Amino acid sequence: MNLKNNIAISDSGFVFNPSSGESFSVNQIGLEMLNMLRQKFTTEDIVTHIEKGFQAERPTIERDLNDFIDMMNQYHLMQDEDE
Repeated sequence: MNLKNNIAISDSGFVFNPSSGESFSVNQIGLEMLNMLRQKFTTEDIVTHIEKGFQAERPTIERDLNDFIDMMNQYHLMQDEDE
């Protein structure tokens, strides 16, 4: 899954979906995750990056990333890789 190309993300964590008009806010880690998803990093790469930069254990990061991606899917911010 990849972040849709038309999703706008500000440096402060404001996320806007122009297709639906909905907007969201994410924290610093959510912003890191979104930017890495936009750059097509693998989930494994994202987990490793977050683990190095923040004080959290790998299983917690993996769970949080999966939950975050699920939430982004629910808000229609993600697309299949072939789209």
